[in-house]
Amino acid sequence: MGQVREPAAGAGWKLAALFLFLCLILTGCSLRQMGVEAGLVENPYYQEGDTEWDHGGIEEYYFDHLPSEYNEIYRELYSRLSAGEDSGDLYARTDADHFWKAYYSVLADHPELFWLDSGAEIQSNAFSGTVVHYSASTVVEPEKREEMRRELEEAADACIAGIDPGFSDYGKIKAVYEYLINETDYDSDAEDSQCVQSALLGRASVCAGYSKAFQYILHRMGYFCTYITGSIKGGGDHAWNIVRIDGNYYHVDVTWGDPVFATEQEEGTGISLMNYNYLCCTDEEIGLTHTPGDAIPLPACTEDYYNYYKLNGMYYESWDYDQVYNALMDSVWSGRSSIVLKFGSKEAYETARRELFENNMINDADQYLMRQYGVKSWNNRYAVDENFYVIMIQWL
Repeated sequence: MGQVREPAAGAGWKLAALFLFLCLILTGCSLRQMGVEAGLVENPYYQEGDTEWDHGGIEEYYFDHLPSEYNEIYRELYSRLSAGEDSGDLYARTDADHFWKAYYSVLADHPELFWLDSGAEIQSNAFSGTVVHYSASTVVEPEKREEMRRELEEAADACIAGIDPGFSDYGKIKAVYEYLINETDYDSDAEDSQCVQSALLGRASVCAGYSKAFQYILHRMGYFCTYITGSIKGGGDHAWNIVRIDGNYYHVDVTWGDPVFATEQEEGTGISLMNYNYLCCTDEEIGLTHTPGDAIPLPACTEDYYNYYKLNGMYYESWDYDQVYNALMDSVWSGRSSIVLKFGSKEAYETARRELFENNMINDADQYLMRQYGVKSWNNRYAVDENFYVIMIQWL
């Protein structure tokens, strides 16, 4: 018969060490991470029930509206990323889905993390599925970040300094909207286009850069502004903002306020007028062209008190020939370069369009301008927005 031999003294701990070593290799875990997995290591970035933590004085809409199970990973990621820790082993125990939702939420709440792109790499424990390591995608080298931070603050403050301090909250938000539209060119090839610096420093961006620059400036002014992602009907992914004024919420899309997106142009004519359809609009209005994503529950935007056209006497609930004719002639008598008309119904809008351009109501204004300038002909450009029932005319 064979003989069963007792293991040599000390072999037990050697086998245990070998087993532990193999576990570390197979799972990609460090000893500290295994302690985290076992609940033996506390997270230095998060304490259960702690309501006081440094988040830069910003109202974090995403953090506030995520389920509490995301609190730990969100706080750890924000604390470490804001401190310049672009990569590291995680303390929070979280799976990949929770990691990504928290990661994107941190970026959505904090446009001042300008060196971070929207991507990252993660490593997970092969057995438990827990994310054990992250490595954020960055667009600015660490040694250049302080200088860029200072440049961004100066650029934002230059915008703010140009706003009349006597303006209402709406007036100040409108001024930032106009500033970014006037100072930024839409460019799909813009450098760092997903980050705030593309719009504020590079002066060229796409929707993400416009929206984060708007959010960044409003945060410095002490206003609530959050970042929204979704899609354009018939198009691709898109980003815009929601602001709060007097306790009510409004959508703002700075990108679509730019003249390059302003209108559905008529008969190949070009017009360059800022579009105010997307300044402080309602869910119903934004829903005509935009579909918000489901990343986070959004506040209801139902109030239209700050509708630009209503505030500025450009709104016509129904068609009235004399009212529109007087507005048209007043725009040329007073020397304005354009007129914008918004109507309260499709019927009123279609009647106005027919009277102005098919029945030549616009001719009286052109005739006046011809006499005024002593010329034999006069041109105008016009464009329409059929979603918002808006007609824009530019006198040339």
